[in-house]
Amino acid sequence: MLNRRNFFTATAASATAATLLSNDTAEADSSRPFPVTFALNTSTLRGQQLSVPEQIDVAADAGYDGIEPWIRDVRGFVEGGGKVSDLKKQLDDRKLKVVSAIGFANWIVDDDKARAAGLDEARRDMQLVRELGGNHIAAPPIGAHQPGLPQPSLPVIAQRYRALCEVGDEMAVYPQLELWGFSPTLHTLGELAYVSTAAAHAKACVLPDFYHIYKGGNDFESLGMIEASKMHCFHINDYPAEPGLDTIADKDRVFPGDGVCDLPNIIQRLVNNGFQGVFSLELFNPEYWKRDALEVATEGLNKSKAVVLKAIS
Repeated sequence: MLNRRNFFTATAASATAATLLSNDTAEADSSRPFPVTFALNTSTLRGQQLSVPEQIDVAADAGYDGIEPWIRDVRGFVEGGGKVSDLKKQLDDRKLKVVSAIGFANWIVDDDKARAAGLDEARRDMQLVRELGGNHIAAPPIGAHQPGLPQPSLPVIAQRYRALCEVGDEMAVYPQLELWGFSPTLHTLGELAYVSTAAAHAKACVLPDFYHIYKGGNDFESLGMIEASKMHCFHINDYPAEPGLDTIADKDRVFPGDGVCDLPNIIQRLVNNGFQGVFSLELFNPEYWKRDALEVATEGLNKSKAVVLKAIS
């Protein structure tokens, strides 16, 4: 584990070189140590319609440390005759770690039967993640994320999240309580902190996202109230000034440094508070989907590294 004081001492000598990096397309100095690692959430390349093996190759060729696949893509690969063991070998050969995975098991819904089915789905999703070598999966508030749907109370959500964590105990794959800024449930950092705390489970953890923190009307200072070790994965992205908060959507996310989020200062505070997790690039921008996949992945990694270098310099 990095000692932060030693880290800053070791990197001070290269601060001048770091300033040569722009926030656009300049390549980050790959020889410089980072207090975090970087992963590619495959939503960033959804429009290119790559197979899972192609996603893995693009992430590795671009230079990422890890990948955050979507469970539905992995299932599609298996249903098409592919083997999970082949994906695991490819990941190992390309030196990529599955840092998390995106699933949509309905663990939070009020209907008892639907919730039981959701926990079964989560168990199957976790099995896939484990076979791929991962040990975390996203747990968004799917099933209570739209206005008009029944909204369980925070204590009830905490009980249901604990039940999901207990499924994680069985599978050795742990659900990260995910913030969704557009949802009436779990859209604030306060709600995220309450539910993950009230669940009273040793492996409870959270999955924040710069865009969703903004969309949910949060103040980034609130991140300081979440223990750094409980944030294994953090979705990195940026957002423009327009459209405004009421209408901005997933499709409007942009590369880190290309928007108005004060990423360097926020990341600096995260690192100062001990964050040593993974920044996973999660974008849904249809303009990026029109471009070459490797070009997009590489630019996204360079820009992610650039804002982190600015933060620690």
